[in-house]
Amino acid sequence: MSHDPYVFAAIAALVLLALYRRFRSSFGRQRLSPTRIKVRIGLLGLATLMLILRGMHSIDFAAAGLVGVAAGAALAWYAIRLTRFDVMPGGLFYTPNGYIGAVLTAVLLGRLVYRFQVLYPSLKAAKAQTGDPFASFQGSPLTVALFGIVLGYYIAYGIGLLIRGAALRSQAPQPAGDAASPPSGP
Repeated sequence: MSHDPYVFAAIAALVLLALYRRFRSSFGRQRLSPTRIKVRIGLLGLATLMLILRGMHSIDFAAAGLVGVAAGAALAWYAIRLTRFDVMPGGLFYTPNGYIGAVLTAVLLGRLVYRFQVLYPSLKAAKAQTGDPFASFQGSPLTVALFGIVLGYYIAYGIGLLIRGAALRSQAPQPAGDAASPPSGP
């Protein structure tokens, strides 16, 4: 009995969950958590490095990945300008521009669905030839470029959030101390 359909279904469910979480985080106010953003930047940076290294076998794939990352970073720079930041008593919050995140997610998801529909009949043949059933997904520079855009966008957007957050924290008025307590320091 082959477990391939179950493994594929589990991977598909995880991808859908990740896309749902990413899509949901594109809307509404969110607390600016520098630690979580730094971890996300690190993981996405690792994924970007793997994408670029994987594409080194072909100049087309490497170029598509690098152009995608650069385009994603440029889009993130624009998105940071559209992001609203709020300094509140509970901390620093930001509200991303929902249209950019939604369009970015929809374009990537649309491309993956298209590639899956076109290449589904050849998945078994690719597995038989290379041992990797998803090798045919890596056969298009356009798909690599779209992954690069998404990765570059979220890395640069995270860096922009950290920079703007640090600037806002330094400008935020410090809470006044209690008049009854003595001042600290020498």
